[in-house]
Amino acid sequence: MTAYQVTVPRVAMGVCLAFFLAGPVQAELVKRSSSGLCHPSHSAWYDRTVNFTAFDSLQGCLAAGGRLPKGVTSSPVTPASVEDGAYDRSAYGHGWDDSDGDCQNSRAEALIATSATPVRFASAKRCRVVSGRWVSPFTGKVIQNASDIDIDHVLPLSWSWTRGAREWTPERREIFANDPVNLWPVELGLNRSKGDRGPDQWLPPAGQCGYVARFYRIVKIYQLEPRPAETKWIKTFLEICRS
Repeated sequence: MTAYQVTVPRVAMGVCLAFFLAGPVQAELVKRSSSGLCHPSHSAWYDRTVNFTAFDSLQGCLAAGGRLPKGVTSSPVTPASVEDGAYDRSAYGHGWDDSDGDCQNSRAEALIATSATPVRFASAKRCRVVSGRWVSPFTGKVIQNASDIDIDHVLPLSWSWTRGAREWTPERREIFANDPVNLWPVELGLNRSKGDRGPDQWLPPAGQCGYVARFYRIVKIYQLEPRPAETKWIKTFLEICRS
């Protein structure tokens, strides 16, 4: 298979794609990034991969030593969640997004935005955050090592799925999964003990009123539809908080 070394400015990407796609043997331009990941056109990172080695097939890229990104299959597929109604994380995109292409994904940006002090990065590229000063909204404790933090989806993705998100477009679900208003840095253990439960089934040790208020705010922003009993519980709880 043919490989081409390509380094182009972002504004020229459309012209570059047109050139390769017009080639007589070019079925699909596959981009192998500098880290060795093969991005077919259905990869979520395809458009953001600007500096790459181009292959005329995915098989050629893999045969040359490349590998598929996490969550990307060898052919475009419809997530099982869309077909059979069951929740699937891939329906919300493949992991943390880097929508502006600055190498800081939404996890890193959440850590930067919520740290009380300037964060420290793993390298001069300023992509991965390693330390800062975060106050957990679940306990009020100070956390300084980023490795001790999970980024909590205040409103869990699987909870949203059965309350309206199943009908959203994939783009809207990916926005929701990376929306800063829905992201909180918290302790690893507490986030994992919470799982996919709503506030009527799980509450943090501290900051409960603020947590439920933020949860319900996100429900209204995204026009989700909790079960009637869940809505009643949330409203009753917030009334108690205000009294």
